[in-house]
Amino acid sequence: MGKALKYQKIIQQLLEEYAVIKPINWPDAEHQIISDIKDNHYQLVRMGWKNGRYHHYSIFHFDIKDGKIWVRQNRTDVDIEGELIDLGVAKNEIVLAYQFREMQAV
Repeated sequence: MGKALKYQKIIQQLLEEYAVIKPINWPDAEHQIISDIKDNHYQLVRMGWKNGRYHHYSIFHFDIKDGKIWVRQNRTDVDIEGELIDLGVAKNEIVLAYQFREMQAV
């Protein structure tokens, strides 16, 4: 299995695991996994009405780019980078895109 395919499967697995978790204070929130396997973009999106307002935002956003997993968004307190490492992704193949360039390596 090529590295990109391996990373696609790992990301998809993580997103599926987190998609079933609903916030305690928002049990009717809807989660959608968006997977662009052609261009290697993956998101878990939360949406729905809460307290009279409509919300729609990305919880996780990953890209596979230049042979690495780019973590573009993590709106949780989960150590998603650690989970990626536990699933077999090398530490030097994870880029934290939301950090300053000097700090991006995990």
